[in-house]
Amino acid sequence: MRIVKLSSQSTAFPSPETALHDPNGLLAIGGDLTSARLLAAYERGIFPWYSPGEAILWWSPDPRAVLFPAQFHVSRSLKRFLRNPPFRITLNHDFAAVIAACSYRPDEGTWIGEEVQQAYLQLHHLGYAHSIEVWQGEELVGGLYGVAQGALFCGESMFSRTTNASKCALWAFCRHFAGYGGELVDCQVLNAHTARLGAREIPRRQFLQQLSNLQRRVLAPECWTAQVIPPQLVELPSQTD
Repeated sequence: MRIVKLSSQSTAFPSPETALHDPNGLLAIGGDLTSARLLAAYERGIFPWYSPGEAILWWSPDPRAVLFPAQFHVSRSLKRFLRNPPFRITLNHDFAAVIAACSYRPDEGTWIGEEVQQAYLQLHHLGYAHSIEVWQGEELVGGLYGVAQGALFCGESMFSRTTNASKCALWAFCRHFAGYGGELVDCQVLNAHTARLGAREIPRRQFLQQLSNLQRRVLAPECWTAQVIPPQLVELPSQTD
């Protein structure tokens, strides 16, 4: 198999099943980050990931990391923290600040360059990309952003500036999303942090089947209106370690 070079005249993508095994999931190169191309990618289970200043790379890894909202794992320490959290959690209050904060990784570098930030900000303005913000007083201390596909949410990145902020962001989002009929959060590639929170790997083929089914679901518009996520949506579950 070889990497497909995308045409500037078309937003078509090759089948995700033709992606490389090494590096895992690399499917195509080139194109642009227009909203039409990004949406065409997400509709097929494909996402961009590349270093600023280099050619755009498009991926669809196998297996795929996912999180079923009902399976979010709350550790004993997080459960204790959630009894009296110091945070206020909002939805779609400051997308630009969240994606800028996600891009700030001085110790490891980032793929979220200015071009990427502007592209997803445009998706946000069009109503497809959404953010969760975690506030401590008036300071933004955590959050996440991603792209909605019906009852599936494609998580892109999250950040934390204080203990448990990103965990609380994902926990609150899962409860909110599930409350409106959301069924699956795409985490793309499993890492230690998301695995501890309940994410797991499924075969790409299974993920694409789930995507095809869930993206047809239309959630109530109120799911995505700018709002404060009320405390009753972040009640503690009965599960234990």
